[in-house]
Amino acid sequence: MNEPAPPAPTRLPGVIVVIVAVALLAYITYNSLSSEGGSSQGPAVGAAMLEFAAPLVSGELQGDANVRQRSAGGKVACDVGGAAVLNSCRLVASRPAALAFIEAGEGSCAQQLDRLLTAAAGYRSVAVAAIVIAGQRDEARSLVSTHKWTVPVAWDRDAALANLYGVAVCPQIVFLRRGGIVDSVTVGGASTAELRRRLAAIAQGS
Repeated sequence: MNEPAPPAPTRLPGVIVVIVAVALLAYITYNSLSSEGGSSQGPAVGAAMLEFAAPLVSGELQGDANVRQRSAGGKVACDVGGAAVLNSCRLVASRPAALAFIEAGEGSCAQQLDRLLTAAAGYRSVAVAAIVIAGQRDEARSLVSTHKWTVPVAWDRDAALANLYGVAVCPQIVFLRRGGIVDSVTVGGASTAELRRRLAAIAQGS
């Protein structure tokens, strides 16, 4: 009697890896193409800042960031005020600003914000603010407390704001001239010296 043939090896794990890789590539591509005025390298230099109003991590205001631009009419982001909101229009109304996109947990993104704040200590005319992309709000609050950040830190609950700014890699820092024109963008880690150089560039026009 012939021995039964051994079962054919399954290729399911390999198929799953391929599916995950394709899905990740599709997300990055979508994020790059669907961001209004942005790309995987952030918003275009020389472009007007995309407006938003987002709840601060430390506050109790619930809901997603308002990213409705003035050109759309209705209840636009610039009209949203209050002590529990980071309003981009007010952020850059009278001075330049550096806007950092980070994640909720510890890691290189939080370290880059620390580095930015160290660099910004020499440029008091530049406002600094941060956006925590998705994640848990309690985790973001803990991060703010641990690092003793005193700058405004907002929560982008559904990551719509990150998509608007073309954030594909964390951290991303957008350097804005007074009034909200994009001066430069850093993606990934940047040295303190490099951050100082970019801060100096926007401070000169303040």
